[in-house]
Amino acid sequence: MLLRMSSLFLRTLRDDPADAEVPSHKLLVRAGYVRRVAPGIYSWLPLGKKVLENVTRVVREEMDRMGGQEVLFPALLPREYYEATGRWTEYGDTLFRLKDRKGADYLLGPTHEELFTDMVKGEFSSYKDFPVTLYQIQTKYRDEARPRAGILRGREFVMKDSYSFDLDDDGLKRSYEQHREAYIRIFDRLGISYRICFAVSGAMGGSASEEFLAPAESGEDAYVACHSCGYAANAEAVTTPAPPAVTGEQPPLRVLDTPDTPTIESLVAHVNEHHGLGVTAAQTLKNVVVKVRTPGADKAQVLVIGVPGDREVDFKRLEAALSPGVPEIFEAADFERHPGLVRGYIGPQVLKDLGITYLVDPRVVSGTSWVTGANEPGKHAAGVVAGRDFFPDGTIEAAEIRAGDPCPRCGSDLSIDRGIEIGHIFQLGRKYADAAQLDALGPDGKPIRITMGSYGIGVSRAVAVITEQSHDELGLVWPREIAPADVHIVATGKENQVEVALQIAEDLSGRGVRVLVDDRPGVSPGVKFKDAELLGMPTILVVGRGLAQGVAELRDRASGDRQEIPIAEAVERVTAAIA
Repeated sequence: MLLRMSSLFLRTLRDDPADAEVPSHKLLVRAGYVRRVAPGIYSWLPLGKKVLENVTRVVREEMDRMGGQEVLFPALLPREYYEATGRWTEYGDTLFRLKDRKGADYLLGPTHEELFTDMVKGEFSSYKDFPVTLYQIQTKYRDEARPRAGILRGREFVMKDSYSFDLDDDGLKRSYEQHREAYIRIFDRLGISYRICFAVSGAMGGSASEEFLAPAESGEDAYVACHSCGYAANAEAVTTPAPPAVTGEQPPLRVLDTPDTPTIESLVAHVNEHHGLGVTAAQTLKNVVVKVRTPGADKAQVLVIGVPGDREVDFKRLEAALSPGVPEIFEAADFERHPGLVRGYIGPQVLKDLGITYLVDPRVVSGTSWVTGANEPGKHAAGVVAGRDFFPDGTIEAAEIRAGDPCPRCGSDLSIDRGIEIGHIFQLGRKYADAAQLDALGPDGKPIRITMGSYGIGVSRAVAVITEQSHDELGLVWPREIAPADVHIVATGKENQVEVALQIAEDLSGRGVRVLVDDRPGVSPGVKFKDAELLGMPTILVVGRGLAQGVAELRDRASGDRQEIPIAEAVERVTAAIA
């Protein structure tokens, strides 16, 4: 492959796009790899398309290697498939919905579990047909409320989604492990640094779930890691070790006058100064009211969440815990409709009588004593004991996670980092098989309900992730596996330098090397050097003023190493450097 910049459809920019916040967005636009069409929607220019195709090739090779078989579904899908599983409603505003000229409902596919399940049901019916794994690499559509960060969080994106179909749970576990190993090979080949984290399944359903996160400061996902035992988890999936129950007699509940103390900070200061309690914020119980809208329900449910007062409720963790229900803020008008809930002074003592569900943090165990609201304006209660003065309806993982919290596996301190989701694997189980009644006829003539796994990789997102992890102050630094070219030859344009550069490019291309040569006339050497650094090919060969002495300069883009090489050996030396 030989690309000549004199005819390449490419325009580099010197300034960052005005709406760009993260390095991948800035650099991919500046280097002419992508261009914005609308919020969250991008076109791929020739060099960007080559990178996308290279990532796709790696994914396809490893999926084929593990025994996956590629199919391709339409992006435009009829409503009835998603009605059968309830996701026409569950997905809410995330779906792009439309009607055809006859008024029938359609959507642009955000994911294709239903279609894969229906396809297998239509083609396979015997236990002898299973197991099978099918996959596709295709454009998906999700109406993101806040598309941002260029192609990292778009409304249209390329994704690899695969699905395993097995006769039993042991088979599902084997398929899951095969995908896990394939994902490790894929991300290793792409040169991505990643962590495998426990995760929640969310709207996908199912049991076991792991997320492949690429550490990056720009990441939207927080994850925790234990450097003692190797535990890692998405913040939404972290479990809190519950302390042992407290036994023995506790002082009776007493109500305290606490005027003008609607916050935890003001409460702690007041009760310590005026009532001599000597408590910390961690010994208070904060009660947060939310409305939970469940898809298909006529009205929202009122729910109170109890967490230690030194912690905030993490809404992402709350959403994950309540999925498919969607929590919403309890507003002033809602309090007016529920006069039994005294804003700023809510205590759990009355919630059961009010018919309101109360879920607490796992730290709120039986026998623990708290300072919390007394359900009267300007009053709190001390000595409010779990299991005596109130009885939670259950526990919920909704409190924020902090660095230094105990690891649920070994008890050591956890660290918190940020990452970008690049892959997610699920043991779905039989949710979609049940909806489609996907069975295989067993050897005894009885039906066997198929069990499924779902496995996704953000293919276009991987391009941005590689950029986030592989760049410097000068521009992009592509790993060779997915770079649009192996070598960027820069001809500075004086004397016969362009002719020599083109001859080297032809010879390298003849050996199967992918070459980009800057043969643009009338472009200064400084501009060409800046473009070479911005575009990010792993090897740069400069045919410049050293040609008079019979030498060229060979540069390694990642390390910055430079060496002069004889021009007569340029083809051999570049080939060796690439190998």
